[in-house]
Formats: sequence, structure tokens, C-alpha cells
Amino acid sequence: MLSLFLLPCIAIADEPIDRIVAVVEDGVILESELRQKVESLKAGLRQSNMQLPPDELLTRQVLERLIIDKIQVQLAEKAGIRIDDETLRQAVQQIAQRNNMSLEAFRRSLREEGIDYAGFIEQIRNEITVGRLRSSQVNGHIKVSDHEVQHYLETHGKSDVNHDSEYLLGHILIATPQAASPSEVQKAKEKAEKLIEELNHGLDFKQAALTTSDAAQALSGGDLGWRKLSQVPSLFVDVVPTMAEGDIEGPIRSPSGFHIIKLLGIKGGEDERMIKTHVRHILIKPNEVLSDEDAKQKLLNLKERIDGGEDFAALARGHSDDKGSAIKGGDLGFVQPGALVPPFEEAMRRLEVNQISDPVQTQFGWHLIQVLERQESSDTDELLRNKARDEIFKRKAEEETELWLRRIRDEAYVEIRLNEPETTSFIPSFQ
Repeated sequence: MLSLFLLPCIAIADEPIDRIVAVVEDGVILESELRQKVESLKAGLRQSNMQLPPDELLTRQVLERLIIDKIQVQLAEKAGIRIDDETLRQAVQQIAQRNNMSLEAFRRSLREEGIDYAGFIEQIRNEITVGRLRSSQVNGHIKVSDHEVQHYLETHGKSDVNHDSEYLLGHILIATPQAASPSEVQKAKEKAEKLIEELNHGLDFKQAALTTSDAAQALSGGDLGWRKLSQVPSLFVDVVPTMAEGDIEGPIRSPSGFHIIKLLGIKGGEDERMIKTHVRHILIKPNEVLSDEDAKQKLLNLKERIDGGEDFAALARGHSDDKGSAIKGGDLGFVQPGALVPPFEEAMRRLEVNQISDPVQTQFGWHLIQVLERQESSDTDELLRNKARDEIFKRKAEEETELWLRRIRDEAYVEIRLNEPETTSFIPSFQ
């Protein structure tokens, strides 16, 4: 199985006449769409040998996820965010490569698992669309001050910042409503405490997350994945280092509710090598005249000219909207890890020396990136500051995304039309 949630497009035969199960702003969610997601999730859970929760609970969880996704896609459409076919093709190609398959072999694998390829492609398009929306609506507004960096280094210590120990965490959220009354808070706390007691007496954590958690990871058994300490949500960062593998901690209070975490694994523990990168770029900024897709296409045209033999530096001087680097042929000099915004840095990190990226989007616009050289860094203090800044940014982005998702869900018009009476929806956490 390739993924529980990446591939929720299993075809269902003999479908009855469709009906609307939820109205979301000016869009709808159909019963067939909900059924597809539920059946796909069930198939994944069976393959993982996990006990299936009651259908009513599973349906509610999946429907709420669909509602959140629908709201985000609608906001992206209103913002004019469009994903072209070439970007989509590259994304699918990368997924195939991560599964060690050619594109054709990957398609065959999807068919063998009963997954509708067109539905899969549409989901990938939506995921990229939502990613760009979050980049503009959340990441673009995050600032990290020098004071925050200094405090972070003083709190964690330089050795911790450069330590690559990773923690595999499970997470359960018992949500409380916004402006919850004292009795609602107490009820949620008691529910969390009772659940912790059951977990300590042998209840499977993943099963409990699947059936009980109000967090976004509920449908994946509460899995937060492998994270360095600097990437752990700030709510848990002081607790995790004190835990042994298998330990359960909670309930931990936050504005979202009460959290329970389990340390599922630890790995690593060596200091990372300090590598600095000599990089240059060409930036094209969308504006009122130049659309987002036109800006990207302009860079694709420039890349084609470079591949045809034209000079990168000359094109940067003539076309880049980063005037500070344009006069230097797009040269940013040697940069330390953490010095640049994460989407730029992640793309840069994947490049071989002299390789030129496809267009990369950040909150500043679209970039062509070329790595010219890599060296082991001797400026350890500056590198650690940049690394700390990067980790603070990622943590803020994660926490701001949680608040943003809560806000857009609360502000959206949603009418649920399932047969069962509507229940309080969960608040996604730690996307």
C-alpha cells in the first residue's frame, strides 16, 4: 500500500443516486465523494491490521476533513491560485520516484490497488493548491526576530540546535470549543484523563487516536512523524526530551483542548555537518499585470534559454526582480543553512552543483535557483543562528496554520446533511 491518505480514490461500483451530505460556502460535498474516502480509509486500515472504528464515527471524521479541504480549495480559487499541468506532472513524477517506480509503473500500481488515476491527480492538484495558499496566507506573514533567535539558542543550547536526534510522536487531541465554558473544559479534561488511564492499561494508541482524537492526524492513528526536537510543537518541546520510548504524557492544555502524546521512537544523536552553499537565483514577482502562472512561465522560458547556452548571470541582470542580487548576476554568495526561506532552501538543498531548479515559489515570488558550490562552514555561530531562525519559522508556521484552520472553519458557512444529528466538529491541529 502506497499510503493511507495519499491515495483515497478507490472506485466504488453500483453507486446509488448521489445526494449532498454537506454544503460548504458555495460548494457541496457529495455522498459518493464521502463514501470513496471512507472506503479508501477502511481499506488502508485493514491492510495495516488496525481495528475499524464505528462507521458513524469514521464518517464524521472523514467528512470534517473534506470540509476543511473544501474551504481551503475555495479560498485558493478566490485568490487566483492555479496549478498548471506541468507542475502537476512533476509532482506525480516525484511521488513515483519516491516509491522507486517509473511513472508508468506507478500508474499500474495505482490501478492494481483499485485507485482511480484521475481522482488521484485531482487530489495532488488540490494538495499543491492548498500548499500555495498556506504559503501566502500563513507563511508569508511570519517574522522571526533576532531576539527570538537569541532566546532560542539560550534556551536550547547550541549543542541541542545542532543535534540530529529525532523523535517519533503519536498525538491525540480532545478538543474544546472556542470560548468554552468551565464545564466544557472540565468535561474534555476528564475525557483525556480517562483515555490516558486506558492507554496506560494497554489500549492501543493508534486505535485510540483513530476513534477518539479531534486532531488532523486522527485518521492516520495520530502519527506526527519523525521530528527533531526543534521541530516538535512548542507545547511539547519541554516534555519530549524527558520521555523514554513508550512513555505517555498528558493531558497538556492548549487553546485547542487537551493533548496526549506518546513517544514511539528515538533515533540519531550525532552532530550535523555544517555545510554552506554558494547559490544564485532569478526572481520574478507576480503583480497586477503579471499573473502567478505567467511569472512561472517567464522563468521556464528563461531556463530554456539558459539550457540553450545563454548566460545565467546576464539573464539575472536583465530580468530578476531581486535588484540587490540582480546587479551581481543573481549571486547570493555563500549562505548558511537556515538563512533563506524554507521553500527556497529545501529546493536548493536538493540540487547538485551547477544544476538549475525548475521554478520554485516562495512568498516573494518565483525563483530559478542554481547551486554553484558547497563548502564545510567554519562560521559555526552564524550557521547555528540561521538554523535556529529556520526552526523557529517552521514551528511558528505550524502553530499559525492551526489557528488559521480554526478561523477559516469557524468563518465558513457549513451545513451538514447527514442523517445523524450534527455533532461538534473537531479542530485540526499540527498540520
